[in-house]
Amino acid sequence: MPTSEQMQNMITRTGGKVQFSVKAFQGLTHASDKSQYRQLSALFKKSLEPLQQDNVLLCTLLQFPESFRYEKDQRLYLDALLKELSGIPLVIEMRNIQWQHDQVYNALHQRQAGWCITDNPALKNLMKPEIQITSSIAYMRFHGRNAHMWYKGNSVTRYDYLYNDTELQSFVDPIKYLLMNAKIVQLFFNNHAKAQAVVNARKLELLLKE
Repeated sequence: MPTSEQMQNMITRTGGKVQFSVKAFQGLTHASDKSQYRQLSALFKKSLEPLQQDNVLLCTLLQFPESFRYEKDQRLYLDALLKELSGIPLVIEMRNIQWQHDQVYNALHQRQAGWCITDNPALKNLMKPEIQITSSIAYMRFHGRNAHMWYKGNSVTRYDYLYNDTELQSFVDPIKYLLMNAKIVQLFFNNHAKAQAVVNARKLELLLKE
């Protein structure tokens, strides 16, 4: 759990010139025992106060694991968590394809929560490529397509992947659509194992400028 002092230190070190997107504390999204979510939500919101006060918080990402399924208890938990974190610009990332349908998109739109568009290996239970905007924030994460290591790898080898130019080119039109239809557009490369994220981000930037 980050502290407000750590957040303030980031603002100070960057001179207030950098805006931040913060990935939520894992205890809110991955814990099997979610009975403490109210207390944890309050602590997390407190930690974000310096970013909000200085108007440098773009959003907070709530990334749920593949084991978080579209079932009644999980849906109720998500709804309760969004209420606890009200006042914070939120984006929801799901890893389980059960959440990928219009009812979820509509519910997030009603709650002014963004939907994280993901690119990941084409595996049975993972999200499929689909462009959706459910709030003023469009948010896209590129996890790579290393299907071989997705389940048997670790947090490094799972994301060991370099997008080729053809793959990157396929994102140009969808991203331009996001730029035309969302107030804020954020793109994040998570294929970080061998600094591929930097290489791919620079190449995609060039493609978008063509």
